[in-house]
Amino acid sequence: MSGTSLDGVDAALLRTDGETITSFGHSEYRSYSEDERASIAAALGQWQDGVDVPSAAETVETVHAALLSRLMVADAQQVPTLIGFHGQTLAHDPDNQRTHQIGDGALLAELLQCPVVWDFRSADVQLGGQGAPLAPFFHFACAKYLSLKTPTVFLNLGGVGNVTYVDPSYNIPEANGALLAFDTGPANAPINDLMQARLGQPYDKDGALAAKGSANAQIVEKFLSHAYFHKMPPKSLDRDDFVQLSAQVEQLTDADAAATLSECCAASVARAMEHFPKKPERILVCGGGRRNPHIMARLATLTRVQIDNIDDHGLDGDMLEAQAFAYLAVRVARGLATSCPSTTGVGANVGGGTISHP
Repeated sequence: MSGTSLDGVDAALLRTDGETITSFGHSEYRSYSEDERASIAAALGQWQDGVDVPSAAETVETVHAALLSRLMVADAQQVPTLIGFHGQTLAHDPDNQRTHQIGDGALLAELLQCPVVWDFRSADVQLGGQGAPLAPFFHFACAKYLSLKTPTVFLNLGGVGNVTYVDPSYNIPEANGALLAFDTGPANAPINDLMQARLGQPYDKDGALAAKGSANAQIVEKFLSHAYFHKMPPKSLDRDDFVQLSAQVEQLTDADAAATLSECCAASVARAMEHFPKKPERILVCGGGRRNPHIMARLATLTRVQIDNIDDHGLDGDMLEAQAFAYLAVRVARGLATSCPSTTGVGANVGGGTISHP
């Protein structure tokens, strides 16, 4: 999995039948070099005919192939029989039935001599869905794996934030009422962009800079007035849908800008709670944002719900997205749904994904 934060690639092994999680296996991470990150960043927002797309695609394919090769020989007892390859999202415009993830799964299948499931989002978008988020079915399986009994929210804070409301009292994720999922708003992406532009740092480590500043209430209020927050879920975002937010903090000090962007992240999650059928017992946070104590504290204050690092429940918050696409790959191979009306707004249950064999 390579996400919108452009930090690197996660790869993780999962044993599953696409319904029940049996066990979690070995995982690997490979960060992007500055040149690799710049190659992908140059192509953000571009569609298939973009001038920077071929170079970015080659970067994504090369890094994924190298990392997967390493993972496949890491443990002789855990050799994968199927690979789920999400690719790198460059542009996402579901309202016009289009989404763009670079990376050729057929090429990876040949290189790695292993079947690859890829292009997970296109079928959902073409049938009127948002094409995102796609992890909810996996979150449902995780709730069952953890033997949860009450409504729980999985919150992923990557470049963009997204939530999955899970009611584990249901037997299957497609059941009406079992899931509700949608993007909450920008999360780490604008903070990372700020840190890179102003200080040459990839992110605000431990939220230290934001903790020194004060959020600008007027900017936060204007942010929450954006039309996106008035839309009913399911709904999804592109990484740059809130690009104006970065411009709005330009005149602030580094610390106040970081604090304002962090507050926008937490406030958008709090706003998301208005859509949940019931107040959840807890929010399990995964993704890079869970390592930001400042954001975690603001989440607790604004949502008034117990905020837990998902690692404290025995899951790996860094690898959850990668594990999700391993899980979805098996569902595609078995002809099972990977999204439904309550997760992406698609008209009917959809099993997205293309299978390429070596």
